[in-house]
Amino acid sequence: MNDGSTARSRCVALVGPYLSGKTTLLESLLHATGAIPRKGSVRDGTSVGDGAPEARAKQMTVEITAVDTAYLGDSWSFLDSPGSIEFLQDAQNACMVADLAVVVCDPEPARALTVAPILRFLDANAIPHLLFINKMDAASDRVREILAALQGVSQRPLVLRQVPIREGEAIVGYVDLVSERAYRYRAGQPSDLIELPSDILEREQEARQAMIEALADHDDDLLEQVLEDKVPAPQDIYGYVRKELRDDLIVPVLLGSALNDGGVRRLLKALRHDTPTLEANVARRGLQEAGEVVVQIARTTYVPHTGKVALARVLRGTLKEGATLGGERLGNLMRPFGTSFSKIPSAGPGDVIAIGRLETLRTGDVLTPAGTSRAADWPKPLPPIFSLAVQPENRQDEVKLSSAIARLIEEDASYSVEQDAELHQLLLWGQGEQHLQVALMRLGSKWNVNVRAARPLTPYRETIRKSVEQHARHKRQTGGHGQFADIHVEIAPLPRGEGFAYGDRVVGGAVPKQYIPAVEAGVKDYLARGPLGFPVVDVAVTLLDGKFHAVDSSEMAFRTAGRLAMSEGMPKCGPVLLEPILRVTVHVPNDYTSNVQRLLSGRRGQLLGYDGREGWPGWDSVQAFLPQSEMHDLIVELRSLTMGVGSFDWSFDHLQELTGRLADEVVKARMEATQ
Repeated sequence: MNDGSTARSRCVALVGPYLSGKTTLLESLLHATGAIPRKGSVRDGTSVGDGAPEARAKQMTVEITAVDTAYLGDSWSFLDSPGSIEFLQDAQNACMVADLAVVVCDPEPARALTVAPILRFLDANAIPHLLFINKMDAASDRVREILAALQGVSQRPLVLRQVPIREGEAIVGYVDLVSERAYRYRAGQPSDLIELPSDILEREQEARQAMIEALADHDDDLLEQVLEDKVPAPQDIYGYVRKELRDDLIVPVLLGSALNDGGVRRLLKALRHDTPTLEANVARRGLQEAGEVVVQIARTTYVPHTGKVALARVLRGTLKEGATLGGERLGNLMRPFGTSFSKIPSAGPGDVIAIGRLETLRTGDVLTPAGTSRAADWPKPLPPIFSLAVQPENRQDEVKLSSAIARLIEEDASYSVEQDAELHQLLLWGQGEQHLQVALMRLGSKWNVNVRAARPLTPYRETIRKSVEQHARHKRQTGGHGQFADIHVEIAPLPRGEGFAYGDRVVGGAVPKQYIPAVEAGVKDYLARGPLGFPVVDVAVTLLDGKFHAVDSSEMAFRTAGRLAMSEGMPKCGPVLLEPILRVTVHVPNDYTSNVQRLLSGRRGQLLGYDGREGWPGWDSVQAFLPQSEMHDLIVELRSLTMGVGSFDWSFDHLQELTGRLADEVVKARMEATQ
């Protein structure tokens, strides 16, 4: 941590697709900096990262893991972020507070697409980042092919910093293109400095010249040197890289193998020299909050036996235990190291810390002594695309479940909840199947609410195809005042989307005015569940005539008559089932457009066309009408089809008639469920 000396505290987010090796890279970085005596294993559950029970169970990163270490006199905070696109919200949040993002990716050109979502976010927010191509010791493709594929998903030019040294088909080391020094990997140890192999010299010179020319595209002085065939000094090249990385003009690319520590120390040195300063981060984001101390909340989480803990970064000043920020007195200040915390008395500029007892504050809040504000550039919650109907196993835990879900959403804003009063379902929304599975695990492990989950019901409706006039009489004599109401109504269909209409054409006082609304109330009572078992829509009911009794008639009697008229008349009107149709826009790389069209057609979708996705070169947006009943696991199949990068937006559009075998099955299931 920053102790007030000249040492700098900087923050790096480790991001990248699932299985790219981010958590393994974190272990190597911690081992190389002396923070841990030996590397742990993700598979064995001994890594510093992925320490949460859900992460251990899934063997994947499911939330930000913050660790603190030091390297050559500087303090470093690494934020290991989830790679699965279903947990993208946390990865985005980590990138916002970091000075630099290291994008860890596979050495397979075919998997370059998996980096597209996070690169797009980094490019859109002008966050400086570099690529670390991992697993190079097992790579079978040429670096130029890997680089070309990655360039296809990056809006910024990729600048190769190293070329590999091969012995046969195996990559055994690399050459640094700035210093022109060659290194051989040593498993579990620092790489050896070796003499530059003569057989790589021509390729190294070609790659070095390409690097310098790429840098010259953004610097007139360097361009002039290139045009005059002058060779810039290595120290000058380092300076150009540092400046252009800070300004998010280029993306340096390094090679290595996190599992075997290959290139990890070179990555650390690149981070030490090239990572932008905290001041550059604050200026880039336009955070101008006044005050001696400024702190931003990167994530909030609930820790068993501890309560709410905020992961935060100090952007300005020195924060001391017991200080008041955002209108709250701070609890303990702690240094995070995976799932463990150690108490500290203070934290300085750039430090990433954990703060206890910040009950009212949210992820993204910026705290000063004067109050709390919301960072204007903070990522919005990702829209929901997958849901489950949830209920507690113990019905007495319903209030407890509501409270637990509210806290779950505090931890991860890409969760949301919806109470469906019509279907009596509590819907928990998220980013996919794994995302919601983790949510259910957390509800049990953190808040002791065991939950049952099921596929949500589809809110079908029904309507009618023809008109009917119906007579209904309600007469009952029970001693004293009886009940009497006699009505004639017309039941008629309305155009789709018109809902419900009620009127009367009663003349001569056949039905007193005070009873006419009661008939409407009875009609509405019935429309909640029509002859097919679903709410009725697009129906007009007109009261035509009737009779009343001066003593026995009442509002309740006419309400009952209205309900009776509908129950007898509606089955004669040709009832038909309506299913909700959504307008869906699927976003995919254009190589998958035809496959997605087939996917939608196979789910009874009506294709409306496709066009290039705005601001996403090489991507298409396919539009279609899709029955809501076909939406539940669409995202699962879509991601399987598109290497995990496909997504969609949706909204309700209209109701459409459903007939035949599918309609019969829906009605039968409804009847069985309500018996």
